[in-house]
Amino acid sequence: MSTVDRIKWLATVITLSGAVLASVGIYPWSAIVLNLGSATFLVWSIMIRDRAMITVNFGLLAIYTIGLSIKLL
Repeated sequence: MSTVDRIKWLATVITLSGAVLASVGIYPWSAIVLNLGSATFLVWSIMIRDRAMITVNFGLLAIYTIGLSIKLL
């Protein structure tokens, strides 16, 4: 398995973990884990040079970061 594939699967596991936390209402940990998943997917999408995935994951990262900042600060 290549490094790119490992990062993709790591991002998948992290994102699904964040979704589980969100589904049972564990905030802010759900948003933090989803943020980590988006950041990991962003790294992966940059590695494979997929502009659509870069855009989606950069957008999600920004949205989660702004939401956490507003809620926690």
